[in-house]
Amino acid sequence: MWIAVAGIACLYVGSTLPTPLYPLYRQEFGFSEFTVTAIYASYVIGNLTALFALGRVSDQLGRRPTTLVAFGVLFASILCFLGSTGTAWLFIARVLNGLAAGLGAGALTAWIAELEPDHDKARAAIVASTGNLAGLALGAIMAGLLAQYAPWPLRTSYVVYLVLLLLLVAMTLAVPEGVEHTVGSASELSLRPRIGVPRNIRLAFIAPAAMAFATFALGGFYAALTPGLLSQRLQQHNLAVVGALVALFFGAGALTAATTGRLAARPAMLVSTIVLLIGLALLVAAEQMRSLLLLIIATVTSGGATALGYRCSLQIVNEIAPPPRRAELVSSYLLVCYTANSLPVIGVGLLSLAVSATVAHLTFAILLALLSLVACTTGWRFLAQPSLPRLR
Repeated sequence: MWIAVAGIACLYVGSTLPTPLYPLYRQEFGFSEFTVTAIYASYVIGNLTALFALGRVSDQLGRRPTTLVAFGVLFASILCFLGSTGTAWLFIARVLNGLAAGLGAGALTAWIAELEPDHDKARAAIVASTGNLAGLALGAIMAGLLAQYAPWPLRTSYVVYLVLLLLLVAMTLAVPEGVEHTVGSASELSLRPRIGVPRNIRLAFIAPAAMAFATFALGGFYAALTPGLLSQRLQQHNLAVVGALVALFFGAGALTAATTGRLAARPAMLVSTIVLLIGLALLVAAEQMRSLLLLIIATVTSGGATALGYRCSLQIVNEIAPPPRRAELVSSYLLVCYTANSLPVIGVGLLSLAVSATVAHLTFAILLALLSLVACTTGWRFLAQPSLPRLR
């Protein structure tokens, strides 16, 4: 199980590895701040391709083969970053990165639930979400430090990451398969999209989906727009600081996910909503007052809220998922997560072209606050039922 957790962490290292490097890419290739958000958000193209076309593959092919294919696509993505000579290469690399994450995350999340020794779905959700957030934190801090203090700032972090990826591939080969019956040949593999939620659990699915959207949208904002916020509003140009702040967001999240296992899903959703509202208020205040200290406090607060919202929503999905369709349902959940992680960032970027960035960020904060309140209200109503409808 822990190798699978390391695998999901390694998968997500690649998602934040380019984040501290965006200011350098802007200097190197001469593109605008809006192009940065577009490059970041192109990740969702690969995500959606994987989830719509390949969401059921690990249920049929097996967790290990699907994970290894995802690592192969990720390897190709990093090679594109490593050899990039223009903006187009960054778009290609991000799309491949999203494809790898969309393919691998569903398989690994389901695999972790199957490998958990006591078949404890709550613990599986905790370790999966902690691994995810730890990988996001590691990618940001590693790239920031290496870009600021090591030679070849746009290359070194990718070389180090490729070595880590090769080690994970070797370790994954030793993990037992989680699917008992897999297809015998490629001709038996069905790629017909089945992204959806069974009718009798749709009401129960609303709450985790809305909470996941709010928390991942906030995570996308930090990963895509924090470098510009630091350099333009706070006049902080040290890439290690950029990486450290993004890593602090996800690191606080990983710590929260790992230490709140005793908190049941329903109260966890309430707590995450309250803390998310506080974090959003602090974030807006930090930008208005141009305070790095307030931004650090907002980062820790929002990171914790994001992790708690992610953990409890994933736990609910694990609990309501029928075993034969777990990866399919997790893929539906991840579809919400990845869309939230990318598309709202584009909305903020487009709005910033019409109004000031400060107004765009304030609008973003208000919408996220409203969405998290909807999620909490819905969850409090439907998760209060003594038992969810049984799936047949």
